[in-house]
Amino acid sequence: MNDYKDKVAVVTGGAQGIGRCIAREFQQAGATVCVIDKQPGSHFVGDLADKQVLERFAQDVIGKHGHVDYLINNALPLMKGIDECSYEEFQYALSVGVTAPFYLAKLFAPHFAQGGAIVNISSSRDRMSQPQTESYTAAKGGIAALTHALAVSFAGKVRVNSISPGWIDTTGTVYQGPDAVQQPAGRVGTPMDIAHMVLYLCSDKAGFITGENICIDGGMTRQMIYHGDHGWTLNYGIDHYDMDELSTFRQNKLLLSGKK
Repeated sequence: MNDYKDKVAVVTGGAQGIGRCIAREFQQAGATVCVIDKQPGSHFVGDLADKQVLERFAQDVIGKHGHVDYLINNALPLMKGIDECSYEEFQYALSVGVTAPFYLAKLFAPHFAQGGAIVNISSSRDRMSQPQTESYTAAKGGIAALTHALAVSFAGKVRVNSISPGWIDTTGTVYQGPDAVQQPAGRVGTPMDIAHMVLYLCSDKAGFITGENICIDGGMTRQMIYHGDHGWTLNYGIDHYDMDELSTFRQNKLLLSGKK
């Protein structure tokens, strides 16, 4: 499979999780993949919140390859809430989640090949929230808005779209019972669900798609839920939940869960 032969794909946060899956799929499709991540490894190691790191990384990519075809802004911002997140931590989350994607797009702008594409990884949290997630949610909302702005600025040269994943398990766990059946698609998502869409959005098949956001969440954000409706029940009041008593599932959902 060489659909992306001679193409250069940049993936931020590509050493683990969804990013690693995206990088692997590009490689298997014939692309040359340039990864930047804080995790140690054979890729470019650096903190995306650091302007000089971004500049060195861009210079390294262009110096080695001369151009960029695809930029996948995937790196994960810090998640902390209003009670514990400091000013500096909030700024750091925005630096990784919004500023770095903006600046990498700017640095690579003169070097994008014709027909290039940017895919920003947002989150279903760009439209819905749990308590104490302000830094992450703000960053994901920011990158979703940045997407349509870049799409207009890069019109005619680079298509720019975003993906908003829902619950994507990166550990290989197969969920059954309420964790799976609560989702209209009947299962928890996997990194391949996101990687498939990334490669599609970078392909000529998506040549008429730009400025769009695609939510891949098994239908969860389209599911209207009220207490007592279709087997759903409110188990904890907003002022009464005890985090020490919640299961892993309830920590993810906090308030609403299917009857067991």
